[in-house]
Amino acid sequence: MATLPADKSAAKKIKVTASCFMGLAHLLYLKDFVKGALFALCEILFIVLLPTTVSKLIGMVTLGTPHPELPVKQRDNSIFMLIDGILFIAILVVFVIVYLMNIKSAEKDYAEYCRTGSFKTQKELLNTTLGKSFPIVGLAPAFIMVVVFVVVPLLFSVAVAFTNYSDPSHIPPSNTVDWVGFQNFAELFGGHTNWSIGFARVAIWTLVWAVLATFTCYFGGLIIAVLLKEIDVKIAPVFRFIFILPYAVPSVVSMLVWKNLLNGTFGIVNRTLTAIGLIHAPIPWLGSTHMAQFTCVLINLWAGFGYFMLLAMGTMTAISEDMNEAARIDGANKVQILTKITMPLVLYQTLPLIIMSFAHNVNNFGAIFFLTGGAPSVSDSTTTLAGGTDILVTWIYKLTMTLMKYNYASVIAVMIFIVLAPFAIFNFRNTKAYKEGSL
Repeated sequence: MATLPADKSAAKKIKVTASCFMGLAHLLYLKDFVKGALFALCEILFIVLLPTTVSKLIGMVTLGTPHPELPVKQRDNSIFMLIDGILFIAILVVFVIVYLMNIKSAEKDYAEYCRTGSFKTQKELLNTTLGKSFPIVGLAPAFIMVVVFVVVPLLFSVAVAFTNYSDPSHIPPSNTVDWVGFQNFAELFGGHTNWSIGFARVAIWTLVWAVLATFTCYFGGLIIAVLLKEIDVKIAPVFRFIFILPYAVPSVVSMLVWKNLLNGTFGIVNRTLTAIGLIHAPIPWLGSTHMAQFTCVLINLWAGFGYFMLLAMGTMTAISEDMNEAARIDGANKVQILTKITMPLVLYQTLPLIIMSFAHNVNNFGAIFFLTGGAPSVSDSTTTLAGGTDILVTWIYKLTMTLMKYNYASVIAVMIFIVLAPFAIFNFRNTKAYKEGSL
């Protein structure tokens, strides 16, 4: 067609044509041959991949069929079939997005034609297409990497929670994996089995640990920052350097050293306390559940308060001295200045970081695993391997690396995401860039 009428029937024809085959409206009516060819190429590639896509999706639904008569290497691998299915679902979603972009582009180009009454030259169309496609081409590699290495593994982890992927009867390729719906959730959340008891105990301790670890470090660092700010000695910078050392040393090294120092029998802490007469029997720092939990919080305070000390000191330097001077003139003492001026301003500036610190401590694998290894054992540890100081993330490690209960580990990972996602969203929505619309 040389010309197009500017009416609703033509607009509908453009939309229907673009919906029937990608790029067809651009090629037949809009005279944008470059863009039309690119869209058409996308659909052709999808049609070529369609049989494979259908096969992979069917495989994801069935997760294979047991073939005990075949050699192990020739049997269906349910996990590979699940990953392939999720990957091709991602490809299908990308195709749908491009398909909708094709329709929107056709409608937009037709609206531009109605506004101007003429088509652009091929050179103008080529320059426009290349200019608009440059950001897409530039972001495409990063987008593909995110989809393949972030989105697909996340969806795979969620999908495993609805299967029986676990030792000993459902480990591919010797055996297949089956969909079981919400059975794993019911086994962990309901009833009075060792698994449900262990999950409840570990989940409660994880929340208690995250709260205590966050607020002890925060207020410990804030108190040290206030003292260093108020102290009137020339060696204050030396104290700042000393107090930041625990945070600067890798936590793995610190926790392993403390694990040896706090050994109930041979640890230097107990030996020193005994030598100076403060105790007459060794303290089981890591031997009893409640004592080990207290020790974890205490050592984490030692290792983490330096970060919040620097954070608080940096925030306090931004507080105008005129405000403190005005408060002193009005008769306020140092405690009132701290509680009425310093603390509210510091909290206002650091609240998002406190929230993210809480999220970090929920998944603080090193602070627990390298200090206690999850010990000591409790009543359900024989079945679940969850010790008295295990948090959810260390329990996931044991479930996957030792027990090979991937289905239960996936359920726990899903629950961690459900708990932490609101904190991450809240923190993001309170950033200055989000509020000002810069993102």
